[in-house]
Amino acid sequence: MKRFLHDNGLTLFFVGLFLCTLIGQALTGQAEYNHQLLADQLQPISFLRYVTSAPFVADVSENWQSEYLQFWLYIMATVWLVQRGSPESKELDKVGVESAEDQKIGEHSTEDSPRWAKASSGPRLWIFSHSLSLVMGTFFVLSWLVQYIAGRVAYNDEQLRQLQDPVGWSGYLHTPDFWNRTLQNWQSEFLAVASMVAFSIYLRQRGSSQSKPVGTSHAATGLES
Repeated sequence: MKRFLHDNGLTLFFVGLFLCTLIGQALTGQAEYNHQLLADQLQPISFLRYVTSAPFVADVSENWQSEYLQFWLYIMATVWLVQRGSPESKELDKVGVESAEDQKIGEHSTEDSPRWAKASSGPRLWIFSHSLSLVMGTFFVLSWLVQYIAGRVAYNDEQLRQLQDPVGWSGYLHTPDFWNRTLQNWQSEFLAVASMVAFSIYLRQRGSSQSKPVGTSHAATGLES
């Protein structure tokens, strides 16, 4: 068990934080939602009913989709774009998908290479070569779809509560509510990525894989360090 915890500490740490903050969001969200219901002279709802409600699902999924969009775009952008001096970038002369030798594909694979990487061509190699972006992109699309569905339900509940007409599926796409939920998260994710890329050129964190070694030149890029 100690070996397992040591070898998977980074993942377990953030999964633990995720669960704690998700529970915290649910508890505080229920309190706020019930406060609004009481202000509207309606009956408060239970915790279980709240965590399965459209408002909670919409709030959670709007954050998930922005996170997966951030990672998907970052994965794809770092194939073709570089940043001199940043450890978040590839080396300046390795723009593009790189050679089979660089990627250890086919005849350049090693004994411990994944089985699908040992093929020289074919659909399995293509899928495995793009599997990270495919999974992140799929999670982004699915979570954005969930946000759209749950957001519309929550929006229409509010409309009916205010004695206004609900909107249809296409109509919700044109509401400020949908795009405000979406863009308020996107802008923060893009700022965070840009800050990390730029700050890591000149700033250091000793011992972190996300930082260059303390004594490395500011101009050192990617694996040059």
